Amino acid sequence: MAVYTDVSAEDLTEFLKGYDLGPLLSFKGIAEGVENSNFLIETGSGRYILTLYEKRVKKDDLPFFLGLMGHLADRGINCPLPVKGHDGKALRTLAGRPAAIVTFLEGVSYRRPTATHCGALGTTLAALHEAGKGFTLARENALSVAGWRPLAEQAGERADDVAPGLTIAIRNELADLETHWPRSLPAGVIHADLFPNNTLFVGDQLSGVIDFYFAANDAYAYDLAICLNAWCFESDYSFNMTKGRALIAGYRAKRALNRVEIDALPILCRGAALRFLLTRLVDWLNVPHGALVRPLDPMEYWKKLRFHQSVASATAYGLVE
Repeated sequence: MAVYTDVSAEDLTEFLKGYDLGPLLSFKGIAEGVENSNFLIETGSGRYILTLYEKRVKKDDLPFFLGLMGHLADRGINCPLPVKGHDGKALRTLAGRPAAIVTFLEGVSYRRPTATHCGALGTTLAALHEAGKGFTLARENALSVAGWRPLAEQAGERADDVAPGLTIAIRNELADLETHWPRSLPAGVIHADLFPNNTLFVGDQLSGVIDFYFAANDAYAYDLAICLNAWCFESDYSFNMTKGRALIAGYRAKRALNRVEIDALPILCRGAALRFLLTRLVDWLNVPHGALVRPLDPMEYWKKLRFHQSVASATAYGLVE
């Protein structure tokens, strides 16, 4: 989440006339993240999240994202529900951007999740994968392996401004992943961005999953690899085996991993690390002037990638055979 586009109280008040939410009481921008402009709004009927879609989010993809949240909620996943206006539509326009309001979920996000949180996340991730079955819309994952080379080319030689030698290191890793990337894993709808800040907890209970704007059809085990990257490293970038074991065990309690998925986990973790290295690198090099946004450090994922390059099997992540 972030704020790239300013919204005035006058424009938001006019926008809300299209809904049955009551008068605008307050609103504020949410600075976390790097993709869309987000605001916490409070009206006479409660709190909501307003999102203006920007950057990599394509307007044609929005029916998939908004429809998926409704589909998952109907199947027991606690996620935001798009709010429809008087015209029955959830997708509208504000400040020249596609925009939608979704319900607000209670809970807090933990920056330093425990192994207990990781276990709950694993179970919820598997439940999300199961609940996504039967969703009739589909969306190709634009940030899977086929999308990484254009990002690397966009960063180009400027990657060396972030760290000497990073350009050639990215090229070598990309070439290897393109050659060996697994192509026939069990697949369906994945979240694709399930970081700790996209989950909400009440105590140790996972109370909600948010921010579905990278969701797509891809390998389930790739989504698991993204979560291992996002949840199981410590501040010194060492991998926490206890957290990894809890996350994988939580996942397997709800959905079994087959032999091919287990064997593919190290390369999937490498790919997930490269994906976030590249998107963070491009964002780091291209922050819009004056944007209320905190770019995320791409080197975090370079250090994680170096760990994955040393891994020989999924047991290094805590998987118990």
